[in-house]
Amino acid sequence: MASEAAGGTTLEVLRRLESGPRGLTGTEAAARLSTHGENTLPERRTPSWPRRCAYALRDPFTAVLLCLGVVSAAVASWGTAVVILALVAVSCVLRASGEHRADRSMAALRELVAGTATVVRRDDTREPPWPREVPVTELVPGDVLRLGPGDLVPADVRLLRARGLTVHQAALTGESAPVVKRAAEGPPGSGGPDDSPLCFQGSTVATGTATAVVVATGDGTRLAAAHRQPAARRDGGAFDRSVHGISWVLIRFMLLTPPLVLMANAALRGRGPETLPFAVAVAVGLTPEMLPVIVTTCLARGAALLARTHGVIVKRLPALHDLGAVDVLCVDKTGTLTQDRPVVERALDPAGRDDPEVLRWAAVGAWWTLQLAELPAPDALDEALLEAAGPVGEEYDGVDAVPFDPVRRFSTAVVRGSPGRHTVVVTGAAEAVVERCTTEPGERDRLLALAAGEADAGLRVLAVATADRPAGARGPDPRGLTFRGLVTFRDALAPTAAEALRGLADRGVTVKVLTGDHPATAARACRELGLDPGEVRNAAQPGHPLGDATVVARCTPEDKARIVAALRAAGHTVGFLGDGVNDVAALRAADVGLAPRSAVGVARESADVVLAEKDLTAIGHAITAGRHASGNIASYLRVTLSSNLGNVVAMLAAGLLLPFLPMLPAQVLAQNLCFDAAQLAFAHDRPGAAALRGPAVLRPRSFLRFVTGFGLLNAVADLATFAVLAFALDGPDAVDDEAVFHSAWFTENLLTQAMVMLLLRTGRRVEGSRTPGPVALAAAGLAAVGLLLPPSPLGAALGMTALPAAFYLLPAVVLGLYALALTAARARYRRRQP
Repeated sequence: MASEAAGGTTLEVLRRLESGPRGLTGTEAAARLSTHGENTLPERRTPSWPRRCAYALRDPFTAVLLCLGVVSAAVASWGTAVVILALVAVSCVLRASGEHRADRSMAALRELVAGTATVVRRDDTREPPWPREVPVTELVPGDVLRLGPGDLVPADVRLLRARGLTVHQAALTGESAPVVKRAAEGPPGSGGPDDSPLCFQGSTVATGTATAVVVATGDGTRLAAAHRQPAARRDGGAFDRSVHGISWVLIRFMLLTPPLVLMANAALRGRGPETLPFAVAVAVGLTPEMLPVIVTTCLARGAALLARTHGVIVKRLPALHDLGAVDVLCVDKTGTLTQDRPVVERALDPAGRDDPEVLRWAAVGAWWTLQLAELPAPDALDEALLEAAGPVGEEYDGVDAVPFDPVRRFSTAVVRGSPGRHTVVVTGAAEAVVERCTTEPGERDRLLALAAGEADAGLRVLAVATADRPAGARGPDPRGLTFRGLVTFRDALAPTAAEALRGLADRGVTVKVLTGDHPATAARACRELGLDPGEVRNAAQPGHPLGDATVVARCTPEDKARIVAALRAAGHTVGFLGDGVNDVAALRAADVGLAPRSAVGVARESADVVLAEKDLTAIGHAITAGRHASGNIASYLRVTLSSNLGNVVAMLAAGLLLPFLPMLPAQVLAQNLCFDAAQLAFAHDRPGAAALRGPAVLRPRSFLRFVTGFGLLNAVADLATFAVLAFALDGPDAVDDEAVFHSAWFTENLLTQAMVMLLLRTGRRVEGSRTPGPVALAAAGLAAVGLLLPPSPLGAALGMTALPAAFYLLPAVVLGLYALALTAARARYRRRQP
């Protein structure tokens, strides 16, 4: 690890690495490259196709379907076995192919840490060293690097020399402001990413220059250590928990049904083993066989649409449903709510009044510091000053400049003033500038209080002072200054953030901001975007509860993961958006982790969803897609479970009341196949607006209440049909005609199921379209099959026959009454929903 290799003084580090300020020779570098390997991050192995399919079998419903298929084969019910096993195979292949496509998309997003690095090397020990560009993959421990503004730190390094060096290490620590780094002697303290003598792979040089020795490459870097963290996720997401809860309740019913059927028929009718195929068929009839296929199809279609239209890659298909269930979204401030760019807010004179002259002097200092200090580009504050003040360089002639020094905390520029005089312009931190001004102690305290007040309001503060000097004065002496005033800066807001936040609020999603920035800065950004920050909490306060706080500031990586875990423990479905190494723990702790395409590799690979940009609008689209898929899955579950439960109850009752089986096993299978084929239309339905307004959560208790109520209503309709067949047509002897009974009930079952598909769905017709939707077409097709199959040759092969015309009249009355009762029950159910 870098912290171990960099321990001790600079001399000790160089001796340990067998290197020196002159760097390595080409021969030494080649030998070390052979020993240590290339400077690349380890790649995660992607599962093979057999492993992906085997992993899909861990779904409880899929596993039970597999067991039912094996049991059906054992009792020689080959048709049932073939259909069930085919459904299992289709489900596994669909899920595996969707995740394989996501992995291929992720592989296309891999980015190199950097292209090349400037290294000091020698051809041999007698040659003088000279800098050269080498690929970062060829860096080895002991190499001496040169770093400048804008360079990406390509490995873990220990600084040998540094001048005004600051680095952006938000990817490691989440800090939006550059961090000062110094080539200090002695051990590097705790070895954390904020230790001054160490710079870690993934950081970017903001200002200054440095010479550093590489202490770790490849697998030995801190970035690689985070990359190697186990990929095991939390204990299932919202989708896994909800579907598993529903699945296990149904599994208990399925396991209980065959023994009950066998015992009841053996006790009351003397039919025992011969009813085993019928018992298995009844258990299969209770099973929503198409659930794995419908779920996978809905999620895969939603994921494909997101990738095609919004550049959002869903790596783990159930994560799309988890997105639809999200009710709390945790985000950082920088890059999400705000751009990583300040803008000028106000320019104040010493009395706190607006004064454009203060801004002009600050911009003059920034312009000539940029021109004379040989900096390749302005820093963020300089850019903001020059953008706000406009062109100022033509007003004065620059003489000298000293760039910003993180130790002195100010920069100095000297320009020509009146004949024979120069003007010194000093800009920097309020404490450092006021200390060099000629002010009384009381006035000094007042000015510092003015600056502190602006900082407490969430603004960054730059103090400006000037001094008039004789033209012959040596050097830009920054003392005896006249305090000019303050320039305040705010973070530039992300252009789409305000609208995206309103959209998330309309969808019932609460946004929480977890940031490493100052509390006032984060609160101000939230207020400007229309997001009430409430009571801002400071994560640095030990044991401080989160409560209902919208903003939690001064967050460490551990704080973010702890807050996400606490929200999940409170019953929320939590999404987390992160892009740095410091976000990995929270990404893995959330129900669904999101990362932008520009995130560091370990964050992208830890996330479930990868966004084209770090943009809340894309998250809004993904949440809508998740709710779209979840609404269709919920419709399927409501329809199929209520219908199946009603049929099973009716079959069990009829099996005990009739002198023959109420339906032959082959007829049960044919009915299930027709119903299952029609229900594939739910994967292409459009959920209603109500299904998209709130989090899409499949609550087992709510589903069971719905299924029980509507299932019993369906059973009543079936039993009423029995009564009509037995007594209303030809009297009690009508039930002696098994073929007529089977045919009539087959038709009635498919008609009631078609009616349930239309009345219990949550979908809606496409606006402006006069054509029926996919569910309506499927329901019409199912009704047609119910009417036309019994008199057909295939119906005869299944033991059914054509029905007399009179047999359609009274069951039609039963169906009409059932439709009215179903409509009334649905309206009552919706009124009782929160």
